[in-house]
Amino acid sequence: MLIVGTGFGGIGTAIELERAGFTDFTILESADGPGGVWRDNTYPGAACDIPSPLYSFSFEPNPRWPKRFSPQPDILAYLRRVIAKYGLEPHIRYRTEVTGAAFDEDRGLWRVETKSGETFEANVFVPAVGQLSRPVLPDIPNRESFAGDTFHSARWDHGVELTGKRVAVVGTGASAVQFVPELRKHARHVTVFQRTPPYVMAKSDPSYRRWQHWLFERLPPTQLLGRLRIFLLAEYATYAMTRHQVLAKMFELRTAQLRRRHIKDRELRAKLTPAYPLGCKRILFTNDYLPALAQPDVDVETRRIAEITEKGVRVEDGTEIEADVLIYGTGFAATQFLGRMEVRGLGGRSLDDEWSGGARAYLGMTVPGFPNLFCVYGPNTNLGAGSIIYMIERQARYIRQAVERLARPGVSYLDVRPEVEERYDREVQQRLGHSVWSACTSWYRQADGRVTTNWPGLVTEYDRRTRRFDVADYRVAG
Repeated sequence: MLIVGTGFGGIGTAIELERAGFTDFTILESADGPGGVWRDNTYPGAACDIPSPLYSFSFEPNPRWPKRFSPQPDILAYLRRVIAKYGLEPHIRYRTEVTGAAFDEDRGLWRVETKSGETFEANVFVPAVGQLSRPVLPDIPNRESFAGDTFHSARWDHGVELTGKRVAVVGTGASAVQFVPELRKHARHVTVFQRTPPYVMAKSDPSYRRWQHWLFERLPPTQLLGRLRIFLLAEYATYAMTRHQVLAKMFELRTAQLRRRHIKDRELRAKLTPAYPLGCKRILFTNDYLPALAQPDVDVETRRIAEITEKGVRVEDGTEIEADVLIYGTGFAATQFLGRMEVRGLGGRSLDDEWSGGARAYLGMTVPGFPNLFCVYGPNTNLGAGSIIYMIERQARYIRQAVERLARPGVSYLDVRPEVEERYDREVQQRLGHSVWSACTSWYRQADGRVTTNWPGLVTEYDRRTRRFDVADYRVAG
């Protein structure tokens, strides 16, 4: 078995397989260490926007999280401890970037090629590269002409001195709302270029005290109760966004109260007021972003960017806003699920061609004509609210059951039936069409409006639908 990626998806799948007695697997990782997004995103203020008791493996609770919303270093350290505890390090091949994979029908094997020219063969191929691993730079004219330092937030250049500098930030997503408040502590001036304002909600983010760590260690159910409370709140938020959007009005009122509390300038408050339904774009949780924008050394620029210049950014009316450093907080290629991998299945068919109209997969994992390939965190498995690790654990359980079926004598490969996948995709897209995620342009959607990232229901529904691997959904080849 071959797994690609050492983020939560790859590691969670590997542990599920190992606990079931399947130890003949290799994990390929293009970087020189594990962690996925929690290895790559080291920008100032980087933290998870899901509370840590829920953003962790259910089978491996961490009683010593430092805060409710833990910072990036602590999440990466947690993942490294999990890798060490379950003995996965010998299975991992670092600095091994997968460039392509092709299925050999006669042998029932995947032949996987790497950038170095090395080739691996495996009967099961599990890409676990995630939706948020490939940074995107915006298509702005003359982007390369800027003479100062420039980088994407997911590739933060810690060698660039920001103290006393004029910093331009393009983007106002989940990363920007975390690093902008940190930037203004050091920069002379920060200009935030905003295309559309996000909905911002406050977060209760206390540090855990010594007595709480003691309690979580000796009475684990106390931490489990906190996890359950967060889980139920996330399910309620999802229910509001997918079925009864009138319920989301309560959350909208809270975001309006937050803007009035922190932004006294009416003109600025108008700039920061969204004109789309709450939840259509990702809701952002932060306590210091709005206060930072209200400071005199921070400007919010809403005029459209016309081009990048040698000295800074020129906006649509011709005004040039000068900067010493240019930082892109412009997100990721979330709809490119397998990155730069060229994947070919039965008859040499290309997965890129199959997904030319948008990525799709049965239960977000399997694609007709690509036997024994199981995506982790694949199409339509992202969440508007809640912990993706919950989804990953359900996918790992499903993949483990598929591997158990493949381990039976005389079974060469499993290929999901086209009519099964078609029926599933039709249902998912129909439900998404009535959800808030179809109400505006966001990274959840393609240019043609198809939502390829998000799951349309509650996570408890996904748990139910993936609980049992139904072999009737597959063509079984001997």
